[in-house]
Amino acid sequence: MASTDINIDAHEGHGHDHHDDHHHEHETNFVTHYIFSQDHKMISKQFLITGIIWAIIGVGFSVLFRLQLGWPDESFPIFEYLLGKWGAGGKLDAEFYYALVTMHGTIMVFFVLTAGLSGTFSNLLIPLQCGARDMASPFMNMLSYWFFFAAGVVMFISLFVQTGPASGGWTAYPPLSALQSTSSGSGLGMTLWLTSMSLFIVSSLLGGLNYVATVLNMRTKGMTMMRMPLTIWAFFFTAVLGVLSFPVLLSACILLIFDRHFGTAFYLSDIFINGEPLRNAAGQLVEGGSPILYQHLFWFLGHPEVYIVILPAMGMVSHILATNAKKPIFGYHAMVYSIMAITILGFLVWAHHMFVSGMNPFVGSVFTLFTLLIAVPSAVKVFNWITTIWRGNINFTPAMMFSIGFVSLFISGGLTGIVLGNPALDIGYHDTYYVIAHFHIVMAMAAGYGLFAGVYHWFPKMFDGRMMNNNLGYIHFWITFIGSYCIFWPMHYLGEAGVPRRYFSFAEFNFANGFEDLNVFISVASIVVFFAQFLFVINFFYSILNGKRMRSLNPWGSNSLEWTTGAKGIHGNWEGAIPEVHRWPYDFGKDGYEHIPQTVADKDLKEIKTSERLPSR
Repeated sequence: MASTDINIDAHEGHGHDHHDDHHHEHETNFVTHYIFSQDHKMISKQFLITGIIWAIIGVGFSVLFRLQLGWPDESFPIFEYLLGKWGAGGKLDAEFYYALVTMHGTIMVFFVLTAGLSGTFSNLLIPLQCGARDMASPFMNMLSYWFFFAAGVVMFISLFVQTGPASGGWTAYPPLSALQSTSSGSGLGMTLWLTSMSLFIVSSLLGGLNYVATVLNMRTKGMTMMRMPLTIWAFFFTAVLGVLSFPVLLSACILLIFDRHFGTAFYLSDIFINGEPLRNAAGQLVEGGSPILYQHLFWFLGHPEVYIVILPAMGMVSHILATNAKKPIFGYHAMVYSIMAITILGFLVWAHHMFVSGMNPFVGSVFTLFTLLIAVPSAVKVFNWITTIWRGNINFTPAMMFSIGFVSLFISGGLTGIVLGNPALDIGYHDTYYVIAHFHIVMAMAAGYGLFAGVYHWFPKMFDGRMMNNNLGYIHFWITFIGSYCIFWPMHYLGEAGVPRRYFSFAEFNFANGFEDLNVFISVASIVVFFAQFLFVINFFYSILNGKRMRSLNPWGSNSLEWTTGAKGIHGNWEGAIPEVHRWPYDFGKDGYEHIPQTVADKDLKEIKTSERLPSR
């Protein structure tokens, strides 16, 4: 294995700036620097810290309903302390249980994983790794965060309304979500949920358009598309997915608002309440709509949303694995084309979430075909990850550990997805814990591992050269990794036994009474993993102020452009000219060098080889 390093500082003079000849630091004050910032790096930190706060809330909700599921007959004073009337006497209100489940899913999928991955790392890395001063539109980038923040404020307010937050599930299926009288959680809380989601979609569209424009138009000299890091390819196709699919969810939300408040019937037809047919304000029967229409609109975003969450994690894990294994990424072109294939096929599989809706079996078979077909590019990526680290000179940083954990979860969770892609099996498993287990392992936990890997790896780039504590990182990884499997793997067995999901209590079902100990085990593991995340939170915020400084501008020996900037990030990224790119980002172990940055030309490499060889690391 080659072991000679290159000092990138010696080669920063070969630059190119197609934006301006000389860069001057922007004049800012506290408000324009930290609050209404137009610097992509500060905006990425705003997304990340907001996402961390939402993660504590969202995972905290899951701990509350796991207490109920693990010990349904016990009283917990924390219920009354945190939930007031919804936890009177230390007992969780049955109706509020569904509000907790709804808000947990909504917060984690949209406000944590979507914003935490795309909002944070697309903002941080696209300009830095493409060689751009900032996003194509810094002002629109700032607006994307503040629409996200506004969406969060509205969602947070919904937690405190008298009738409670939305309780129709994170998918908000009508007619439960369309009729305000069906439950307390279908009242004002649901209206606020729809308003919040509409604001969130605007934020995602503003960000996605910016990411696409920046990647296509603002790459530095020499940065061809096939020289981009896999992170940028993943962020690019993620943005494409969002721009094309989020407007469909926006239309679904708007039509649902019309049904709720303006007497329309897009999703309602032949509804009877207490034996009386539903009528509009004019006294006419409400008919003609279909709740299945909403399912189609929701899942046309809902399944691409899975890849909007997982693709950024895939891109970052690919980059981190190659960097820390000190090997070229195996099958770079295959990895790019597999991301492209996942993006295309992601639009053709949405109805596999609707196999139980009574769809035509022939239509179901078409979606089964595409669902199984999308496993092929996913398998290509898994094969290439394993081959990349095979016999590599691995540096087991916390980021590397979480990246390997990501691969493990993606394989084990993905295999159970093949089962659910078959309608004959999915119809039996669909409303059981089997779906919960699959979804959380392959998307929620795997994407979370990608998020952790990204934070540990690029933390020095975000916070002026400070490093997170590695020992806390290792403890955080092992507790989270073991705990993840302890929580979600047993749920497969619950699902195979037919234990239904979304149920507040199983006391009335004799067949489920044999799983009390397993539910307790899952709940204990959930609580342990939840508190382990505070190791990360403490490490994160302490390191921002007191973390050790990195010893060099390139602590991980990476080749991509972000490590050619100074330790303290400035608005504009590079003091002088933007570096010119001469090679792809995965030249590891080549010509006797451990790694060769993208800014080093072959002629400079030869000069170094003939004049001065740097000492081994």
